[in-house]
Amino acid sequence: MENRDAVSAFLRSRRERISPEQAGLPVYGQRRVPGLRRGEVATLAGVSVEYYTRLERGNLRGVSDGVLDALARALRLDATERMYLNDLARAAGPAPRARTPRRDAAPTVRPSVARIVEGMPELAAYVMNNRLDTLAANPLGRALYTEMYADPGCGANVARFAFFHPAARRFYTDWERMARFAVGALRVEAGRSPYDRELSNLIGELSTRSDAFRVMWGSHDVHVFRDSTKRLNHPVVGDLELDQETLGLPDESGLSVVVYSAPPRSATADALKLLASWSATPDQERNEETPSQP
Repeated sequence: MENRDAVSAFLRSRRERISPEQAGLPVYGQRRVPGLRRGEVATLAGVSVEYYTRLERGNLRGVSDGVLDALARALRLDATERMYLNDLARAAGPAPRARTPRRDAAPTVRPSVARIVEGMPELAAYVMNNRLDTLAANPLGRALYTEMYADPGCGANVARFAFFHPAARRFYTDWERMARFAVGALRVEAGRSPYDRELSNLIGELSTRSDAFRVMWGSHDVHVFRDSTKRLNHPVVGDLELDQETLGLPDESGLSVVVYSAPPRSATADALKLLASWSATPDQERNEETPSQP
C-alpha cells in the first residue's frame, strides 16, 4: 500500500475541508480551491510553503514531532486524525516496516482470553483483530451475527458483511454510520501497518466489489472503535439497542474484546435472553420454530 499517496490524499482532504473564515484568515477575491490554500496551511503551521508542499506531496520522511503537532493544529485534526498522521509519519521513516518485526498476520486467541469471552453467557462477546475479523465469539455473539456467520463469503469479517451481504442494511439500523466507522477503522490500520498484505487484499476486495466502500474510502476519514451505542434489527428478535465496549488487549497482538450489553430489565435485555435461548436450541428445532420478531 503506497504510503506517499495516502499521506498526500489525507493532508489535501483535511486542508480542503477548512474555510479561511474557520481558520481566522482574511479572504480576498474569488478563490479557486475549496478550503485553505497550501500557503495558508504553511502560515498557520509556521513552516515555509515549499516545506509544506513537500509534505503534501507525500514526503513525511524525517519530519519532526513538533512539525507534526503544528500541522495537526493548523488542520484542526481530532485525536484519531492526529494518531493517524503520526502513524503515516512513522511508516515513512528510514527503516521500512517490511524489515522490522511485524505483527503476526494471524494472531492466536489465547485460551485465557477465549475463556473470558465464553464466561459472559448473558453478553454478546467477540475477539476481533484490526482487519475487523471476528476470531472468536461466544454463543450469544454468534447468534447476534447469525447472518454473517451463516455466509461463508463474509469470512466472519464485519466489513465484508456490512458491504457485501444483502441483509446488512436491514441489520444495521444506522448502516451508513456503521459502514463509515468500519471504513475509518480500516483506514487507521492501513496507516499503522502499510505492509500488511492481508489488509491490503481486504481493502482491494472491498474497493473492487463495493461502490459504497470505494466512495467512503476516498473520503480519508479515520475512526477508532471505542464505546458506542449500536442499533440493530435482528432477524429473530427484532430491534436492539446495545452498548458496545471495545477493550484492546495489553499485548502486541492487535486484538480487542468487543462486548455488547443492555441495561437490566430493558426491552433489549429481554430480547438478548430470548436470543440466548434460541441459540441454545438444537439446529433442527431452531429451524422448525423460529421466534417471530416483536
